[in-house]
Amino acid sequence: MSTKTPISIEFFPPQTTEGADKLKVVRSKLAVLKPEFFSVTFGAGGSTQERTFEAVSEIQHEGHQAAPHLSCIGSTRAHIREILQRYQSSGIRRIVALRGDLPSGVGFAGELRFANELVEFIRAETGDHFHIEVAAYPEYHPQARSPRDDLLAFKRKVDAGADSAITQYFYNLDAYLHFRDECTALGITVPIVPGIMPIVSFSKLARFSDACGAEIPRWMRRKFEAFGDDSDAIKAFGLDVVSELCERLIAEGAPGLHFYSMNQTGPTLALCQRLGLAA
Repeated sequence: MSTKTPISIEFFPPQTTEGADKLKVVRSKLAVLKPEFFSVTFGAGGSTQERTFEAVSEIQHEGHQAAPHLSCIGSTRAHIREILQRYQSSGIRRIVALRGDLPSGVGFAGELRFANELVEFIRAETGDHFHIEVAAYPEYHPQARSPRDDLLAFKRKVDAGADSAITQYFYNLDAYLHFRDECTALGITVPIVPGIMPIVSFSKLARFSDACGAEIPRWMRRKFEAFGDDSDAIKAFGLDVVSELCERLIAEGAPGLHFYSMNQTGPTLALCQRLGLAA
């Protein structure tokens, strides 16, 4: 397996001091993989803004490239401008620009309602300072009216100035390849990096996947269900399935792999070791 496949790793901002200390350890162990960047998620409406900024600042201080997520839903141009200025002055050069989901109980949708408007705003405010990542959905966004609408929404983000995209996780290789071919047919040429979700707990994965619209193929579900509570068997099968998916993605020319670490060391490290991507 080629060691040249670029990788990136995603964290969520810890909510406690204990969680922050744990994440430092996780980060130091995953840093041996030499990722292009560590991304840090951002709660819609800025609900985790300070914790995201703290995590990003620590990553930068440790000598790694950080890519904060920035969502526009429930926010104002002035507030987003303030965040962008803060990141610029901190030396951040990459941003993951997202619409986000409106927090429960919040009625204000925000001045920028779609991710393409956020991308356009970032470009207008900061020029080419930031490398802008956006989201892509090989199995289509669960709120999209149709696959075509979702593709056109993605194209609007690219046309607004996005440099590359990271996909929602998936386990069906054909979904990614078909999506990539459709993007090419629309003239979309930016790199579309597959998002990779390691499998540790099937019950948690099933709940999360049902909520976000990521399909777990029937054969995988049946196999996982057959393991019952055998966590070792679930982890072993999960590692086999996801590493094979990654191998096939690399063989198909995927421009990189973006790992959703869930703030854990083991699953991402095990996958990269299996793939020959560990130093």
